[in-house]
Amino acid sequence: MNNILAIQNLSCGYPKFQLSDINFEIPKGSFAGIIGPNGSGKTTLFRAITGILPLKSGQILLSGKNLKAFSLRQRAQNIAIVSQFIEAGDMSVEDYVLMGRIPYHNRFNFFETDEDFAIARKYMELTDTWRFKDQLMSELSGGEQQLAGIARALTQQPELLLLDEPTSHLDITHQVHILNVLQQLNQETGLSVLMVIHDLNLASEYCDRLILVNQGRIHTQGVPEEVLTFRNIEDVYQTVVVTQNNPLSGKPAVFLASGKVLREIQERLANDQKS
Repeated sequence: MNNILAIQNLSCGYPKFQLSDINFEIPKGSFAGIIGPNGSGKTTLFRAITGILPLKSGQILLSGKNLKAFSLRQRAQNIAIVSQFIEAGDMSVEDYVLMGRIPYHNRFNFFETDEDFAIARKYMELTDTWRFKDQLMSELSGGEQQLAGIARALTQQPELLLLDEPTSHLDITHQVHILNVLQQLNQETGLSVLMVIHDLNLASEYCDRLILVNQGRIHTQGVPEEVLTFRNIEDVYQTVVVTQNNPLSGKPAVFLASGKVLREIQERLANDQKS
């Protein structure tokens, strides 16, 4: 299988938390998600893949080539990163997006070319941020800033797009809009996408592959139907859930039960046993 990303025997981390024996592959053209509870290692894994956190052992391969062999410029031309929080200050949206072209500039090239402007406009129109091009980034809402961050990442024309919880702190309208944009890019251009995401239902609906992380290790991985079973979720999240298929997409959907409902069920079962 032709993989965009392969993680082999990866170990890394901090004095009080370690990732160990991480192995997985992301086929080219995939839309994949890393899920898991708080403190499970999702962010640590993301930092390792992006190169922020050095590896203790193992290797990361991009299209079969060890990521260590890439220069910083080559990395930026092949991998684009969208952080959870967009920090751009008081620059225009267009100027912010154009920064994605920096990896393609020559050493003494301080000005954008017509090609740079054309590429930036293409992805701003695709993400519906062209209408904000003259506004300051600080004037945009959180969802609009995320879309601008995605537009900037796409102007790098990467093979792989990495996103750290792109839907956190956003309302459902912006969550769906952002994920629809990513899904469209994935399907129409073949862009490979890997994102860290908390919401299991969004992960199920949009991703074709999931990696469930727990306590610094991979608990399970595969298609959503294989990963998002009630047993896997209860084992990892220590929470009682019910899983059923979404009637529209057929993807698994996760339903929670409040403490009150669980107590009522337990009382009902206890009364049935007595009678």
